[in-house]
Amino acid sequence: MRVIAGSARSLKLVTPEGRDTRPTTDRIKETLFNMLQPDLPGSVVFDLFAGSGALGIEALSRGAKHAYFVENNGEAFRCVQENVRFTRMEDKATLLKQDVLSAIGFINEKAVDLIFIDPPYEKGYEEKVLRLLVQSEAVTTDTLIVLEAALATDCNEFLPDGFAVVKEKIYKTNKHFFIKRREGN
Repeated sequence: MRVIAGSARSLKLVTPEGRDTRPTTDRIKETLFNMLQPDLPGSVVFDLFAGSGALGIEALSRGAKHAYFVENNGEAFRCVQENVRFTRMEDKATLLKQDVLSAIGFINEKAVDLIFIDPPYEKGYEEKVLRLLVQSEAVTTDTLIVLEAALATDCNEFLPDGFAVVKEKIYKTNKHFFIKRREGN
């Protein structure tokens, strides 16, 4: 796994051993960030269930102003630390070793521009996280939430009132939902 583009381009990232995390492949990451590129410069990013930190680091490499990395697994958190240090992004990163559901309360920003949610598949985290985010004042109508999910996932089964799926990108092994707050919510 590597950083695809930007200031840390081509730098290799370490990933946790085992099956507790599933790093986003370089091909999917490249496709995703090509779609997001216009909105990245100067943005504030949350990388929830960060794993190796690859999504937040890619955003920083491409011009994001600051990224929050939230990871509760000890080995994965050490990978995030090492990758942020190796890519020289420490001054733009806040690392939170805690449960994602409690970390959402620590959003200390007036507005978050981009939120990556890449939870373990089929464990019900999507609904819990989105229910907390819909209540957060830092999530505005301009905030884009990118949820990675298994191919069989139907976002309509758990999407809380106040959010809408604005786009869906399907790959061979998984998909991304692009979610925004509805006007007036």
